[in-house]
Amino acid sequence: MFELRLLAPEDLVETVSEALDALDALSVSVEDADAQTDAEQALFGEPGMPPPKDGWQRSRVIALFATEALAREAAALLEAQDFFAECRLLGLAEVPEQDWVRLTQSQFAPVEITPEFWIVPTWHEPPAQARQVIRLDPGLAFGTGTHPTTRMCLRWIATRGGLAGQRVLDYGCGSGILAIGAAKHGATDIDAVDIDPAAVESTGLNADANGVRLKAGLPDASAGRYDVVLANILATPLKVLAPLLCAHVAPGGALVLAGILERQADELKAAYAPYAALEVSDSEDGWILMTARL
Repeated sequence: MFELRLLAPEDLVETVSEALDALDALSVSVEDADAQTDAEQALFGEPGMPPPKDGWQRSRVIALFATEALAREAAALLEAQDFFAECRLLGLAEVPEQDWVRLTQSQFAPVEITPEFWIVPTWHEPPAQARQVIRLDPGLAFGTGTHPTTRMCLRWIATRGGLAGQRVLDYGCGSGILAIGAAKHGATDIDAVDIDPAAVESTGLNADANGVRLKAGLPDASAGRYDVVLANILATPLKVLAPLLCAHVAPGGALVLAGILERQADELKAAYAPYAALEVSDSEDGWILMTARL
């Protein structure tokens, strides 16, 4: 693989990028050519800064090509264009081969929920202290255990003394991680639903990989009442879903909501007030877990 590096003024970055795409570049990225110098300019509106800009005054455009011949041909064709008079070729170099799979895997380590409960990618060995493990690799659906909302839901499951024989609904299941966590802690009748068919498929595959049984489907697959209803979505859909989710909770059952920022607590309490008295049960990195007993 070969890297072609170019210098372009702000008004020509898009033109150069589109030309590189047309010349079979595998990827095109743009950097601030003046980064870490006195001429560096922030693009994003921060307190006390000027309004956001559309681009840097001078940009470094980096394109990857499969072969040196393709990279050299692209450079020659670009230099022949009239617009390129304001640009400059910075260089062409071979990109060292890397084990991209191993590099990606190194970014995902085991995640501790409690000292005895962990989410562990398949390429890692579980920690010695782990007594309960969910095997889960990064995928297309949300929920790998790295986000605070997922960790708080799993921590609630792990620290409530077990779900033996309980019926559980995971609404907006994503990867199915919460439903799998419930199964690992004793729940025996579990529905995991999502509006995204890819999430439904992902949940089924992840459940099989973890040796647990659950039913994955679209939201209309949920039926009746449950001892526990889990929903890790976002505040706006959670407010809309208030009557539906509460209607699924059996008398004496638990409602567990996540995907909520600390500043959104009052609006969630107000949305659920006709059906349940929500309380903040956990918090982490600006996110909160809200629960109610119906």
